[in-house]
Amino acid sequence: MEQSGQGLIKQERAAAPGPSQAPSGVVTAGDVADAYRRYAPVYDRVFGWVLEPGRRALAEEVRALNPATLLEIGVGTGLLLPAYPAATAVTGVDLSADMLAIARARAAALPGRSIRLELADGEVLDLPTGGFDCVTLPYVLSVTPEPQRLLAEARRLCRPGGVILLLNHFSGSRSWWLLEQLVKPLAARIGFRSSFRQEEQLPARDWNIESIASVNLFGLSKLIRIRNS
Repeated sequence: MEQSGQGLIKQERAAAPGPSQAPSGVVTAGDVADAYRRYAPVYDRVFGWVLEPGRRALAEEVRALNPATLLEIGVGTGLLLPAYPAATAVTGVDLSADMLAIARARAAALPGRSIRLELADGEVLDLPTGGFDCVTLPYVLSVTPEPQRLLAEARRLCRPGGVILLLNHFSGSRSWWLLEQLVKPLAARIGFRSSFRQEEQLPARDWNIESIASVNLFGLSKLIRIRNS
């Protein structure tokens, strides 16, 4: 198992040290790093079980694909690591050093696996183009400062014909509308956007969306399978 302490962050996108004074609804890299520094000690207990059905569905997709190589952008505390195929070489990146420390401890409990974990900005990664059979983005698209940049990077890193698995909350559900509106002004403080529409974030591209499934409580999230054509 390989665990590198060297980050992959390019200098021009290094995270800011603390929260910004960004307008309402805007999230910066500093906001994300600060929010997840606070979340890290309690993330698994507070968010783990709530979002676990989505993770299970994503892991089932990965096991069916059985990719030789996989990149997880936004690996967090590493909750998905034990669920990936044991033979898959996994690279995980995250912007939060505090979350990543927990992921490294989790990876250490999986001896014999090829797991590489790096402190890095998912929007700008120093990784080889087309170097992964599968790229997963669990609950990260509405967290990253520039979602379109993250998607473009995921696509660059996934080989042609490979699969991108996107797991995220998208606004618009009647069940969650009121909560989304209440939380919207707090985007910078909590580190993610509640107002986040699928049709705005996944415009028509020369890729193939193979499936969209609602997951988690009352369809809170969607699991989207994209063929990187």
